[in-house]
Amino acid sequence: MPDTTTALSLDSVSVLLVWTAIAVYALAFVAYAVDLARRGAASVDAKDASVRELVAAGGGRADAAASVAAQERAAEAALDARPGDRPRLLWARIGTSLTVLGFLFHVGADVTRGIAAGRVPWSNMYEFALTGTMLIIAVYLAVLLRYDLRFLGTFITGLVVVLLGGTAIWFYTDIVPLMDPLKSVWLVIHVFVASLATALFALAFGLSVMQLMQARRERRTIAAAAAEASGQPVKTGPRFLRTLPGADALESLAYRFAILGFIFWTFTLIAGSIWANDAWGRYWGFDTKEVWTFVIWVLYAGYIHARATRGWRGSRSAWLSIIGFTAVIFNFTIVNMFFKGLHAYSGLS
Repeated sequence: MPDTTTALSLDSVSVLLVWTAIAVYALAFVAYAVDLARRGAASVDAKDASVRELVAAGGGRADAAASVAAQERAAEAALDARPGDRPRLLWARIGTSLTVLGFLFHVGADVTRGIAAGRVPWSNMYEFALTGTMLIIAVYLAVLLRYDLRFLGTFITGLVVVLLGGTAIWFYTDIVPLMDPLKSVWLVIHVFVASLATALFALAFGLSVMQLMQARRERRTIAAAAAEASGQPVKTGPRFLRTLPGADALESLAYRFAILGFIFWTFTLIAGSIWANDAWGRYWGFDTKEVWTFVIWVLYAGYIHARATRGWRGSRSAWLSIIGFTAVIFNFTIVNMFFKGLHAYSGLS
């Protein structure tokens, strides 16, 4: 453990960096929100125009559905565009730049907390949330190199502002020595992998929410095409959705992230059992934390199985993804705070 005065000083710097990161993420959230608003204003109903034209020309709902599907395939192709080939959306670029800046402050906060503590900074709820939210942003920025998910920036930065801000307000704890069971290499491996899995589940969650919104818009667009062509005003949902990939593309991407998260969560479950045997002499003891970790594993296993079964694709599988991430948050907050057990490492008094 470093000198007490030095540790306190570094921890104060860490707290300052945390609040700086929160402020920058909040600005990024605003920039991304402006981007979505401008996308909606610029769309001029482009995606729905061909549907109305088909119906006006005598095409049926099947033709309208085919037109929507063709448009969504084009949007999916744009999703895979290289960074240099993507639309130069000013506010999206500002949001991404601010997110990178906030991430640098965030990393600084995590590193200084670790140096102050003289160990990896994830031994209690405050530190786990600090590292976990940092990994959410890290995974999001890394994925941007492969997929153009800037439309998800509002959700990701907003989620991190809420989680990190709530953590700084309610979960902050002073630096204390590690409890004996935590003095293990498995602290580094088990908790880091769990945090990485949580970050991937967060992306899948955001995409599943967008999927539900997009699927609702697509259904309304097709069903209301005839009425709109006859001159009746029809609302199909937020206009920015017309510039995003279709529900099927969003579902496919959410599924990929969920599978990766599930792999890491499976390792988390196995590593936790090995650590439990080293610390307490048994692999499984039906401790509350152990049970909820397994419940989350079952939920995502069910989601992956449901998605692989054609009859459960679409909204029902999206809801399983959303329920799974809700269980992750419940496990981190409610279980840590109110359920007693061998995993009582929240650090809260």
